[in-house]
Amino acid sequence: METGGELRSAKALSIEQGQTKGSENHKYGLTSAHTTDHDSWQQVGLLLVTSFNCGWILSFSNLMLVPLGWTWGIICLFVVGLYSAYANWLLAAFHFIDGQRFIRYRDLMGYLFGREMYYITWVSQYLTLLLGNMGFILLGGKALKEINSEFSDSPLRLQYFIIVTGAAYFIFALVIPTLSAMRSWLGVSTILTFTYITILMLVLVHDGKSNKSRDYEIPGSKVSKVFNAFGAISAIIVCNTSGLLLEIQSTLRKPAVKNMRKALYLQYTVGLIFYYGVSIAGYWAYGSTVSVYLPEELSGPKWAKVVINSGVILQSIVSQHMFVAPIHEMLDTRFLRLNESINSKENIKRRFLLRALLFTFNTFVTAAFPFMGDFVNLLGSFTLIPITFIFPSMIFIKVKGKTARLEKKVWHLSNIFLFSLLTVATTSSAVRIIIENIREYNFFANT
Repeated sequence: METGGELRSAKALSIEQGQTKGSENHKYGLTSAHTTDHDSWQQVGLLLVTSFNCGWILSFSNLMLVPLGWTWGIICLFVVGLYSAYANWLLAAFHFIDGQRFIRYRDLMGYLFGREMYYITWVSQYLTLLLGNMGFILLGGKALKEINSEFSDSPLRLQYFIIVTGAAYFIFALVIPTLSAMRSWLGVSTILTFTYITILMLVLVHDGKSNKSRDYEIPGSKVSKVFNAFGAISAIIVCNTSGLLLEIQSTLRKPAVKNMRKALYLQYTVGLIFYYGVSIAGYWAYGSTVSVYLPEELSGPKWAKVVINSGVILQSIVSQHMFVAPIHEMLDTRFLRLNESINSKENIKRRFLLRALLFTFNTFVTAAFPFMGDFVNLLGSFTLIPITFIFPSMIFIKVKGKTARLEKKVWHLSNIFLFSLLTVATTSSAVRIIIENIREYNFFANT
């Protein structure tokens, strides 16, 4: 006879299609068109460090620190960074429950809470990933436009560069279909990452020393300062977490929990030092007038601007793949022939169509709504806060609530309540900012 947990599992996980019916792997959502149980923690750790030090960090001086100022900005950077590390560390432990492995976040939530939470998690996570990928396309377009501006007084419209960026991401996703397949590209990504960050930091220090007129006054009315502060908190959350920990963890060799936590330690030490360092240095150098795309502020030299922007676009081709890989995995598992190699002739045809449809849609939306800050704020509020902070505490109470000490249960219930309030506040702020920018900009604006 099936237990209640098995019944919940069958209901929630039978949604996955394309696997062999009746198999245990199908029942528990373990079948995947992508590689699992393969990668070392060092590989995943390097993937996290380089991916979180992508072109997104060039917007964080403006989005995180300008609305908060020095005191609250540094406090929020520290608290959110620490709490993000803790929440991901906690979630990593629930990769296995009752002897069952969960390689997708939605499978875990569906198993514990039923079909409704399966779909809520699925929609929340994939909205996060789609918006994140659009932000990557926009950043790549910005970088290409900055390079063009160095060589022309009349640069092409931003939309042309967005299309080029979307096409480059499509080609990479077609050729490198899975997270594990990125292994040979991580060395290149690392070199690009630390090259552009090193040059950028040198220019920022030079500009900061020569800029005597900067100030750190928080702009706006009292009401706008409050809304913008919540938007800044959303951006800090985006800076620190991805919402796809279980999907990344599925690629790790055993012991998966221990290895995932080792990779997280690398992200929240080495990785954090660099993306926080760039954000703080940019704010220090230019004050409250710092641009939403940091290279626009650089005084030069010309070669430095070109190298930095070139490094950003080339590195983003690799790093963006981590944040969109779960969407590829879902589509590949559903539509590819699982009894054939992922690189078989038929699967390559199907993968070409799937990737083309995804990046065509994302590129078109990005070209129509080129508002970089809005992507970040909405990404960090409506979807990423629940996925990162609320759901892990819900899981803890569900799995360990009967045996946990009272203070632990109170702790996790408090997390659920406080971060639910934060979700409402930051989402309201993000919607307000979007409405304001829609009034200010036109569709397909050449920002």
